[in-house]
Amino acid sequence: MMVLTSRGFLAPRNEDATQCEKGVTVSWRDLSVYATTKDNRICKQLINNVRGAVKSGTLVAIMGGSGAGKSSLMTALAYRSPPGVIVHGDILVQGHPVSPSYMRLHTGFMHQEDLFVGSMTVMEHLMFMARMKLDRRTELRQIRIRINRLLQEIGLAHRSGTQIGTSGEKVLSGGEKKRLAFATELISDPKILFLDEPTTGLDAHSAGVLIAHLKAVASQGRTVLCTIHQPSSSIFNAFQQIILIAEGRIAFIGTGVQAVQFFASEGHHCPPAYNPADFLIATLATAPRDEDASRRNAQRICDAFLVSDASKENDLITQLELHISNSYNWTGETEETYKFKEPWWWTKLYLLINRGTIQVIRDPNVQLLRILLKLCLAILVSLCFFGAIKLDQLGIQAVQGVLFILVTENTFLPMYATLATLPQEMPLFLREHRAGLYTPHLYYLARVISLIPGLIIEPIIFVMIVYWVVGLRNSIEAFTLSVIVVIFTMNVSTACGCFFAAAFDSVPLAMAYLVPFDYILMVTMGPFIKLGYTKHGDLLWRMPRCTYQPRVNEWVASYCLYETHSLTRSNLFSTLPAYVQWVKYISWLLHSTEALTIVQWDGVHNISCEVEDPELPCMTDGSEVLDRYDFDADNYWTDISFMAVSYVVFHCMGYACLWNRARYK
Repeated sequence: MMVLTSRGFLAPRNEDATQCEKGVTVSWRDLSVYATTKDNRICKQLINNVRGAVKSGTLVAIMGGSGAGKSSLMTALAYRSPPGVIVHGDILVQGHPVSPSYMRLHTGFMHQEDLFVGSMTVMEHLMFMARMKLDRRTELRQIRIRINRLLQEIGLAHRSGTQIGTSGEKVLSGGEKKRLAFATELISDPKILFLDEPTTGLDAHSAGVLIAHLKAVASQGRTVLCTIHQPSSSIFNAFQQIILIAEGRIAFIGTGVQAVQFFASEGHHCPPAYNPADFLIATLATAPRDEDASRRNAQRICDAFLVSDASKENDLITQLELHISNSYNWTGETEETYKFKEPWWWTKLYLLINRGTIQVIRDPNVQLLRILLKLCLAILVSLCFFGAIKLDQLGIQAVQGVLFILVTENTFLPMYATLATLPQEMPLFLREHRAGLYTPHLYYLARVISLIPGLIIEPIIFVMIVYWVVGLRNSIEAFTLSVIVVIFTMNVSTACGCFFAAAFDSVPLAMAYLVPFDYILMVTMGPFIKLGYTKHGDLLWRMPRCTYQPRVNEWVASYCLYETHSLTRSNLFSTLPAYVQWVKYISWLLHSTEALTIVQWDGVHNISCEVEDPELPCMTDGSEVLDRYDFDADNYWTDISFMAVSYVVFHCMGYACLWNRARYK
């Protein structure tokens, strides 16, 4: 007979498989945990050579004072220790050593801090996690049945269509978010469940409800371990076993009643009508004014436990599991014939893109407000330049002003918006990546793809309003080419923002480097500095007839004639300092400005030249305007290609930084 297993795929029912599904016993021997520095030198011992065991179907509380090592022990047992932490010793399941992949596959880990994509509903979140975690052979109908049953069990069925935590009226409370996090870990039906401070931030009633759910889960045969800080007496009594930690050592393993009796035998009596949890933690805690005596007392209790009956009982459980494992061929590591098959990479990519798209659509800070801001800016710019575009010298200046705004408004706003968005998602990404849900390249690719529709719609809206209201070159071809340039400008700017956001830990630090970089890019974009001058620094304008003699001896008056006007780029050199000349080759603002200027002035003739001051330049042809900024009419597609390459390069560097952070953090 075929049954649906805990990981969502089919396997034959037999007694051994059924027994395996009921739960497993977790034990550890000679376990030590060390914190290291960046150069991999051990700086502190967090857990000091401990041993213990937890039977299946048991609800266990790991307790101790702040800094005692509760979380360090639990993360080590779950194979989820953060980078910079070394774990040494044996961690056994059913008496067998297990791999990190086994623990990721068969365990759930509920973190103290709840992290969700707030714009998703409860059902959408659980469906996403289920399709990420369960076997790819599991049918969607079976997933929906499992989710609905789980929502009924934790009391969130009536909130399945509610968004988790965006700004609005229908959001989950703190207790409901804890239950949702709990359901997220139960979706894969783990054999072992770890919870880090699950009652933190909850009122007494919500905490009691959550502990009741944990007890029900443990009664189904699962092994449940959770760290907890100062529980109430009713919650303390709900735990079937407690593990007391002091100074990185085990002070006691057993029931709550046994713990009180053991401490009494060591001369520490719990007062009547006093919370046993508070008493036990206070006895092991380090007193601020008498640290040495407190540490000696805690060490004495830990030493006494090593020779106690409770310690011998735990050692007996471990020895029994080892004996059974040596005489019984346990197949839990491989599931033999019916191995778990994780979802295809393209399924994960689709799920990540879908989640990113939901976030973009529903979160007003991501897309809606940006589009509204674009509309307001487009209307404001159009009103400022309305009627100023004419084929005269002042019109040239007005056109270049509009082009400057088209470039800058589609550069800095999306760049800094991206800079603020990615760091907000980093904790959730790191958590899900370490849980083995997806790789950094899938996350980064999905994030980029989900942003693309908005990065196309925004510039189209902005250019469509400004272009026709202001009265730029009246041509569908010119309009289309301008839209292409602005779309590339916004996408490259967003890619640059992604790179800086991934490269630095915080937004202020990223801005400290990005703002000076932006200033340099803006200075070299064309309008603010002339990229080409004569060797003596005198600008020579191309004119149809000579109106004045050049002040450079080696140039003759015939230069001013239209037929012999051209200054080749070899005759020009940049006035930028030598140490920043390279910037113009990576400045997409320069290439964007050049491409837009080419679109507006290439092939334009008969520009009016009515100026009162003969010293002012007089440009009567579009090619003269291009020469004014040292632009080449043949460079349009070269500029587009450069921006395309910049887009790819910035995203590659951004991914490299994200991969590095995922590896070392």
